Amino acid sequence: MKTETKISNYEKMKNSMAEMFLRYDQGKMVRKFRLDQDKNYLYICCLNRPYRISCKTGQVTWSDDGFVTERKADYNESMTIYDVLCCSEDNCSLTGEWVNVASLSAIRAGNLKKGTDFFRDAAEPFAGKTEALSRSCEALGGKKLEKGDVAYKLQLFPFLPVILRFWDFDEEFSASMQILVDKNILKYMHYETLMFAVSHLLNRLKDEM
Repeated sequence: MKTETKISNYEKMKNSMAEMFLRYDQGKMVRKFRLDQDKNYLYICCLNRPYRISCKTGQVTWSDDGFVTERKADYNESMTIYDVLCCSEDNCSLTGEWVNVASLSAIRAGNLKKGTDFFRDAAEPFAGKTEALSRSCEALGGKKLEKGDVAYKLQLFPFLPVILRFWDFDEEFSASMQILVDKNILKYMHYETLMFAVSHLLNRLKDEM
């Protein structure tokens, strides 16, 4: 008797977006974000890691060895890449003005609302580990900044930076974290996708630790 393999809803959504990716003008993506390409793939870097998207299947994979071996991108990283490449506004550009993700008015009713468990808990895995967090940020290609016990500017994409600021706990306060993005971030991705992007960033930092 043949056993059916169950596919999670996340995998179904990722596969659906891969199919949708194929309906978009890939040449436009290449020109817009100055991507490398060949006859089989588009190439993009996210948090200092190379990815490629198949021009035939739309599937996103990544590699740390020049694609001698490759791995399937997970839900968060795939959805972030798809959204930016397919759904960003035609004339999206950076303002150079930084805003706290948690304070964006467009997401005040969403999961990134200030004071939600997401932001209250985001700093906990890094509490008491400032040196390890710094090393992780540097492994992701981060540029060290002032203000905060740990502060780095990271390239979510080569054309889209983010800033992470972390304050460790002390006798009076718990550890806390801020993620700052360009004021025009929502011209690059939907606000729901910010959760995927920020979650991916935090997971990469934890993996490096």
